[in-house]
Amino acid sequence: MNALYHLMIFFSQEGDGGKLPAGDDGGSSKDVGDVEIGALTKFLSDLLSPLTENSWAQAGIVIAAAMVMSKVFDWLCTGIFRTLTRKTRTKTDDLILKALHAPVVNTVILIGLAVASRLLGSEDSIAIFTNRALLTIGLFVWAVFIFRISGILLRAASHNPNRFSAVQGSTFPLFNNLAKVLLFGLMVYMGISIWQFDATGWLASAGVVGLAIGFAAQDTLSNLFAGVFILADRPYRVGDYIRLDSGERGKVTFIGLRSTRIVTRDDIEVTVPNAVMGGAKIVNESSGPYKKERIRIPVGAAYGSDVDHVIEVLLASIEDVDPKLVCKEPEPRVRMRSFGGSSLDFELLVWIPDPELRGNVRHLLHRAVYIRFNAANIEIPYAKQDIYIKELPSSLKGS
Repeated sequence: MNALYHLMIFFSQEGDGGKLPAGDDGGSSKDVGDVEIGALTKFLSDLLSPLTENSWAQAGIVIAAAMVMSKVFDWLCTGIFRTLTRKTRTKTDDLILKALHAPVVNTVILIGLAVASRLLGSEDSIAIFTNRALLTIGLFVWAVFIFRISGILLRAASHNPNRFSAVQGSTFPLFNNLAKVLLFGLMVYMGISIWQFDATGWLASAGVVGLAIGFAAQDTLSNLFAGVFILADRPYRVGDYIRLDSGERGKVTFIGLRSTRIVTRDDIEVTVPNAVMGGAKIVNESSGPYKKERIRIPVGAAYGSDVDHVIEVLLASIEDVDPKLVCKEPEPRVRMRSFGGSSLDFELLVWIPDPELRGNVRHLLHRAVYIRFNAANIEIPYAKQDIYIKELPSSLKGS
């Protein structure tokens, strides 16, 4: 953008008909671009005067020199600079240098054409049209370059999610298209400024249209912005096990710009709009210092049981489960929680390496505890009811 700005200043001349104003103070023209391009034109004209006084010949020499200079810049881009960029680990600078080749070479040629048009000393209207046309071409050339650079930088950012959390593979199209829309609008505005059209009405119309679209797509936009914030804040990631306040629990399989998809343990896919996810209370079982999760197995033992023996049996039941499914660190433990209505209430606390294993490990531990309790003659109390018959019906008394 800085190069494009200087290019616009360099070509800017509207009031002098393509000639440098007379006098050291610049005459009536105060534009910096007029002075720069005029000074360059005067310098080249004085330099070429000993060779020829013909303005057409001088213009031809300037154009030929511009072509040679463009080849020199081409050699620098493809030779020296490319040798330096190949020594870096990333390929981003190689792609930027490759994209920079065309605008630099074309800019040198456009400058040569601008100087040549001044040397010819054409009429004011023709000179103004020529300058605006050359500036429009330069604007288009640099616009294409900036479009490419934005895509290259966003692509590089999407490949480094640790540093740029908002720009990822799934959000790259959004940011890429948004950048191109903004750049396109800026280029259109600059093009209108070059030709000095009145853009007030267009800007007002664009504002009204944007407001109408915003009201019409309110839900879509809320999901869109919520998706961007989720990807930037990262309360959960693809592969995490989460539990929503509405009760759904499952593995995150996709985080899009509009919705998040969760696959439950029943292999049912649940699609939740990002606006709902952004305002919901989410429990991320895979987050925290590590991915491990602690599960609790409540167990009741009959009154009169040896408490220490019950604890030993509960800890021994862990040995009947595959060691890969139960973590040794932190160590499993047993806690006596309360005196229940008909039992001593214990809780077996075990850490598992992945939340996905919770259902399977709970099944295996329940099975192991029941088998161990039976082998150790530890009663697991359950509710019992006695029925007392006060009087039999008369029809049953005889029987």
